[in-house]
Amino acid sequence: MRCTRAKRLCSSVALIAALVAGAAPHPTSAAISKGDELLMKIREVFRSHRPPPPYVSYTLVRRQDTLQGDPDLEWSYTYHIWCRSSDSAALARKVYGGKIRGPLEFLRPTFNQALDPGPPTADVFERASLRPQGIDVAPTPGPTGIPATIGSVTSYGELEYHVIAINTEGSVLHLTVHPIRDPDRNRLREIYADRKTFELTKLVATDKLFIIPFEEIHPQLYTMTMGSVNGVPVVTAIHAATTDDYSDDGREIDYAFEDIKFPASLPDWYFDARTYAVHTPDAPL
Repeated sequence: MRCTRAKRLCSSVALIAALVAGAAPHPTSAAISKGDELLMKIREVFRSHRPPPPYVSYTLVRRQDTLQGDPDLEWSYTYHIWCRSSDSAALARKVYGGKIRGPLEFLRPTFNQALDPGPPTADVFERASLRPQGIDVAPTPGPTGIPATIGSVTSYGELEYHVIAINTEGSVLHLTVHPIRDPDRNRLREIYADRKTFELTKLVATDKLFIIPFEEIHPQLYTMTMGSVNGVPVVTAIHAATTDDYSDDGREIDYAFEDIKFPASLPDWYFDARTYAVHTPDAPL
């Protein structure tokens, strides 16, 4: 099955490469048609790596400055996170001075919510959740087998975006896209991919800055740098910037995803906050 997929991808890549070579820098009706094919190809290549490994561990580094340009120590921090891919349930511990020392915390990293973004293996083409999320202290067990991927597979053939511009910038293909529907959920606005392999290199997407406890929400643009770990596409860095008139600390935030690994297994208790108290002596370092 893998060999068949590889042959199909290679033949498709050759076809689309020919389209790229003739793409005009300014969109026309023909170029937009090519753009839709290019977008489908980029998404197909990305999703040929799905689902991701069952577990991912990583270090999330969040940095922001005050309006005066000084490091904002309250909102600049580092966490090490152990995440289950099937439902993004995660155990997190804060890192102090390069050492994991914080208490056990349950997280469910996601985008476009009042949470730190993640995990780095997230499906960047997936639509944002309709339901606001926060700290979930009583997570339900993650699904087993492959049902969690069925919804994504059935939607692969549907286009959520129109490609409104195509440019080639050296070895990089740059698509500007506009959501066909639900712009708050279909968050991508710009897509950069290798011109030959169609592997993602960078994305620009909408997101939100939540100011807690004041219940303020401000629109952001995320510029996401993509990379690869053991052949798996991952987000390696995010630069977030507000796009409205917000004028307080946090107008720009930088996230780095470091030390990304794919453990073969992790204990079940990592993903059940109700058992953290009894497992404190077993806390990972």
